[in-house]
Amino acid sequence: MTKDPICGMTVDEASALRAERDGETFYFCSEHCRQKFLSTPATVKQEDKPHCKAIYTCPMHPEIEQDHPGPCPKCGMALELKTPAPDLEEDNSELRDMTRRFWVGAALALPVFIVAMAHLVPAWGHAEWVNGNASRWGQFILSTPVVLWAGWPFFVRGWRSLVNRRFNMFTLIALGVGAAYAFSVVAMLFPQLFPPESGHGGKPALYFEAAAVITVLVLLGQVLELRARQRTGGAIKALLGLAPKTARRVTPQGDQDVPLDAVHPGDLLRVRPGEKVPVDGEVVEGRTSIDESMLTGEPVPVEKEIGAKLSGGTVNTTGGIVMKAERVGGETMLAQIVQLVAQAQRSRAPIQALADKVAGWFVPTVLGVAVLTFTAWFVWGPEPRLAHAITNAVAVLIIACPCALGLATPMSVMVGIGRGAQLGVLIRNAQAIETLARLNTLAVDKTGTLTEGKPRLAKVLPANGFSETDLLRLAASLEQGSEHPLAHSIVAAARERKLPLQAAKDFQSTTAGGVAGTVDGRRVLIGKPAFLTENGVPNISALEQLAAPLQAEGATAIFVAIDGRHAGVLTVADPLKATTPQALTDLRELGVDVLMLTGDNRRTAESVARKLGIQDFEAGVTPSDKHEKIKALKAAGRIVGMAGDGINDAPALAAADVGIAMGTGTDIAMESAGVTLVKGDLRGIVRAIRLGRAMMRNIRQNLFFAFIYNALGIPIAAGLFYPFFGLLLSPVIAGVAMSFSSVSVILNALRLRKVNL
Repeated sequence: MTKDPICGMTVDEASALRAERDGETFYFCSEHCRQKFLSTPATVKQEDKPHCKAIYTCPMHPEIEQDHPGPCPKCGMALELKTPAPDLEEDNSELRDMTRRFWVGAALALPVFIVAMAHLVPAWGHAEWVNGNASRWGQFILSTPVVLWAGWPFFVRGWRSLVNRRFNMFTLIALGVGAAYAFSVVAMLFPQLFPPESGHGGKPALYFEAAAVITVLVLLGQVLELRARQRTGGAIKALLGLAPKTARRVTPQGDQDVPLDAVHPGDLLRVRPGEKVPVDGEVVEGRTSIDESMLTGEPVPVEKEIGAKLSGGTVNTTGGIVMKAERVGGETMLAQIVQLVAQAQRSRAPIQALADKVAGWFVPTVLGVAVLTFTAWFVWGPEPRLAHAITNAVAVLIIACPCALGLATPMSVMVGIGRGAQLGVLIRNAQAIETLARLNTLAVDKTGTLTEGKPRLAKVLPANGFSETDLLRLAASLEQGSEHPLAHSIVAAARERKLPLQAAKDFQSTTAGGVAGTVDGRRVLIGKPAFLTENGVPNISALEQLAAPLQAEGATAIFVAIDGRHAGVLTVADPLKATTPQALTDLRELGVDVLMLTGDNRRTAESVARKLGIQDFEAGVTPSDKHEKIKALKAAGRIVGMAGDGINDAPALAAADVGIAMGTGTDIAMESAGVTLVKGDLRGIVRAIRLGRAMMRNIRQNLFFAFIYNALGIPIAAGLFYPFFGLLLSPVIAGVAMSFSSVSVILNALRLRKVNL
């Protein structure tokens, strides 16, 4: 026995995978670890080699955890990856399997359903192809693979639920489908065992179509749920992709590229302009500007000098620096964000949970009614007593699992989601719909959600002796050579005004300071007051007084000097979206409280909140702060939605009862959210809430239509009305009930296409 050099697992040398390096043989637990070893540079120290760890858990029973994929021992569902890992491929075998079973089952169930329902058409009611033996055998042949092959996972899960005494929807499905199929097989092969009044035309009733259709509908629901589960991992994968794969370690022998997992606290790492910061740490050499929008959502880079803290995954924009690694692996800020998103997504209960709660009392009730039915007919029923008792007891089990209940929610969801998509509101699943209907608190990010998310030139304030046009023209001409986002806003404003821009000569950029150059023979300086003062420009205080009122409103001031004189101030701000005020007014009318959470400074946050009438806001918050605030609101009993557009919003979007992402934002935000607003317009939230409330009303109506026919059918199946009216369940009654309930559900759901939002 030996140890896998990658994951540390003890393996048998005789059966383990192996690889050679430098004349030495290494043994591995899996091909994944072997390939990891082969891709790791030989220069990397053993203690530097990365580790692969994976934990799999059940979405229905999160207490179940193991280190390999497989079925849940309680419910039989496939376990999903709990621990995020960039190099572990997701197992989609269950989705592929369920999808295959669904399409095969649907193709075989469709003709069975058509033949079984044909008797409702007067012209076909007595046709041989509807009632003849060939029809009955055809239904048997086609439905058998649907029930026994396509629906086999449900029988496995139903059996496990019985063994574990944890009744769920699969218990009901297995009982209903199994009873319908078994009864139909016996009734077809041995019709003499059943009383004549139990069927139609002297033949016992067959329920092959009910068994097949229910199986296919449940398979459809499983496929949709598995696809939704698969998409939830997209946010985590995208977040993990923000970190670079390697880091450049500074050593006495020179710089060395090493895997990110090989970086240790205390290592010196070089980060060049345009590269991502590999891990958390601090600057020990150089100056630069870092794009921290991943953490704060703010587009303006943050200046970093020696001693400044850095976060892994952020982007170095200008200067080259050397940093000392402090927090690596799972301790980095990015890793913590990943964990927050993963935990929040796992905390969401599956849609099936409600159905399982109902099944917890419905299954014993139905079984009890079936037992009482069997007993009553066996003791007091007419001859043949045993045949009547079995027929009616099984009929109770069959009618207790109607097709309409399988249509009630999916039909409303399908039509409602389509209606939302027409209006630019993309809804991921039914749980988001239910939450939207009950929403009473909405937390919103500022930048990119309430505002446009792009800095724009707000004001041009020239000093005495300078015109607004000349000030902007000269400043924009010089800023053409800068990569700073604020510079882009100045250049864009000048071009909007169609000002003639000239190429700058002697362009100089000072990291974290400002820019200088010559435009049209004039020396131009642009930057902070300290930068202008260092270059000999007097009386900067006059410009600072000029800019102070606008800075108080949250604008960023850029100071300009021309030919050694202070020339004026350009202010840049992130303007509010034109539709934001009306959207907030509509939200308040719907009874939704609005809270603003922003990573921006308090001065800017206060200005935005004052303009929009937002009473409750918090500034300077980190992604984890937003996450904790959402948790606190939920703990206080609030139904919380979170609206955001950035990577920094992902943990809060995932933790909220429903996350709402701006379609104009990052893919990570959209992957973490249950709702996406295509146009990034907050009025879409208003439409989403109204749509959610309309859809929930529609679903409740559909459940009533489905349940009322079912509730009426169970007493008939049990023979409750037989002593008074001689009425028993027949194929006609079952067919009419199923048809009426299904048609009612479909027609009611279609009304959502016309709902006014």
